[in-house]
Amino acid sequence: MNIRLLCKLLGVLCILIGAFMLLSLIWSLPRFGYRTDATIDAIQFERQGFLGLLYSMFLSFALGGLLYGWGRKGKGELYRKEAMAVVGLSWILATILGATPFVLSGTARGPSIRVFESEQKVLVATSAWNFWKAWSFDDSLTDQEFQLVSSMEAAGSRGLSELELQAELDDAPKVIDQLATRMPWSDLIEKPGDSRGLVPADRVANYRLKRRKMDLMDAMFESQSGFSTTGATVISDLEDGFEVPHCILFWRASTHFLGGLGIIVLFVVILGQGSAGKALMRTEMPGPTADGSTSRMQHTAWLFGGIYLGLNLVLTLILLFMGMSLFDAICHAFATMATGGFSTYNASLGHFNSLSTVNGEAVEYVIIVFMVLAGTNFTLLFFTLIGQPMKLFRDSEFRTYLGIIGGVSGAIILFGMLASDPGFENFRDSFRNGLFQVVSVITTTGFGTNDFDQWNQFGRALMLVLMFVGGCAGSTGGGMKVIRHLLCVKILGMEVDRAFQPKVVRLLKVGGKPVEDKNLKTGILVYFGLIAFIFTFSFLLIVMLEPNSTWGVDHSHKLIDSISAAASTLNNIGPGLGEVGATRNYGNFTSLTKLLFTVLMMLGRLEIFPILVLFVPAFWRDQ
Repeated sequence: MNIRLLCKLLGVLCILIGAFMLLSLIWSLPRFGYRTDATIDAIQFERQGFLGLLYSMFLSFALGGLLYGWGRKGKGELYRKEAMAVVGLSWILATILGATPFVLSGTARGPSIRVFESEQKVLVATSAWNFWKAWSFDDSLTDQEFQLVSSMEAAGSRGLSELELQAELDDAPKVIDQLATRMPWSDLIEKPGDSRGLVPADRVANYRLKRRKMDLMDAMFESQSGFSTTGATVISDLEDGFEVPHCILFWRASTHFLGGLGIIVLFVVILGQGSAGKALMRTEMPGPTADGSTSRMQHTAWLFGGIYLGLNLVLTLILLFMGMSLFDAICHAFATMATGGFSTYNASLGHFNSLSTVNGEAVEYVIIVFMVLAGTNFTLLFFTLIGQPMKLFRDSEFRTYLGIIGGVSGAIILFGMLASDPGFENFRDSFRNGLFQVVSVITTTGFGTNDFDQWNQFGRALMLVLMFVGGCAGSTGGGMKVIRHLLCVKILGMEVDRAFQPKVVRLLKVGGKPVEDKNLKTGILVYFGLIAFIFTFSFLLIVMLEPNSTWGVDHSHKLIDSISAAASTLNNIGPGLGEVGATRNYGNFTSLTKLLFTVLMMLGRLEIFPILVLFVPAFWRDQ
């Protein structure tokens, strides 16, 4: 194992991450960091976010300099074994470095309590590193106390002034004092004057429920979700610029951009052609059609990178033209082309339907087109750009990909209208909502405009199954890839034929051409087996480890929610069902479960082997 060469490449990665943190700094300025429905005057300089990114940038540059300096004399060929180590270690290191801005900026992930109106109960957050208990019940609240806490929770991080509290409850100050004398309420309520100078002026004089800051495990989850282009989040309020600074949101979107193609493409550009570049490209995009569009892997990397950058630029300009701010346009372009799904709004892309300045429906159709492109093999997009579009439409994987989108969308629309699901009141809305959600899930983007967790049972089941499909090989989409499903069906058909015609010689063909790789059949079946094992083991582990209190008052959906959470993170989807549905997030889970989700996202993005081999002792021995 060429350790010096590994360190040299990891040093390049650290410097690259630091450079993107540097680019994120400018979005802390009011002139740049504002959203579509805000004004420049409403945004202040984001000191906390700026400092968090600045410290993280220095850390990345320092670590990168040390690693590159120590490994600069590393020479020799980078073969498959070293390539797997580079890719696996790069993603682990990127996850850790990518987490630092969230922690150092003090980004908040959500309130310290959860309120349940129907039961008149609240759940109180326990220690962030309590692996066995995320929330605890407090059943001793009086009606007045519950009313007060509910009002403060509904007010968000801004809180309520004393006059506003007294309008809700006459004895509000007295009830506040009662709560403050009881544990753990003394750690959850901030009175006027607390943290003076550290919060905006309009909040200092208010009573506020404290927000939970992102700890290391929260930040690593968010970081890996970005780099793996999963799009799952632990943040409950993206629209509070003080709790979640705009510059941190831009960094969050940047992790999508880097995770889409940037890291490995950069490595290949630096390394050039030959076994080094080819090994890296095969490890990063290990689908059955991972060969480059040309014989020179460096040229292929430049082509893929150029297409990726070009599509990001085109989509950004279109969204700007449609009325989005520069901040929103870039963030949503990054999220779309990387098939990630991080939005800058709590309602995701559905937020734009509530604005008069943006045509929300038109935005959704534009995003659908670009999500489909992002989930398409970039080699075929290259041939289309050079005037050979028939190669795209003759490709069996692409035709299957479009067929699945059309067939599942038709079924979702039909059953949604029959069941009168929310958003399916007429054909126009049904077509848009059904198509958008199907494309979002199959490409593993995870954007939301309609909560599919509220659909009929058949529609929800279809979406759960669709999570295991994914985009095309050679795309930025995650998941299992359409080509693998296509090959698996052909392999199973051949084995059925073999059962009654054992002497007949059969060739595995794709698009009418025989597959030359003799190990492909075994590889496909092994991959499906590993996915099935990891998925089953993971959701059982979630059910076993995660306390019922995570589900609040009603934990009857714990099993299906655990299944969808495991499926969503392993296949890099983002939203799932129930507790991890499109209108919720992963913040309520314990740190141990978040660590499991982080590992699943990494396994799904790198397709298992580059991560698993790192924990095999024989892998590190020189042979």
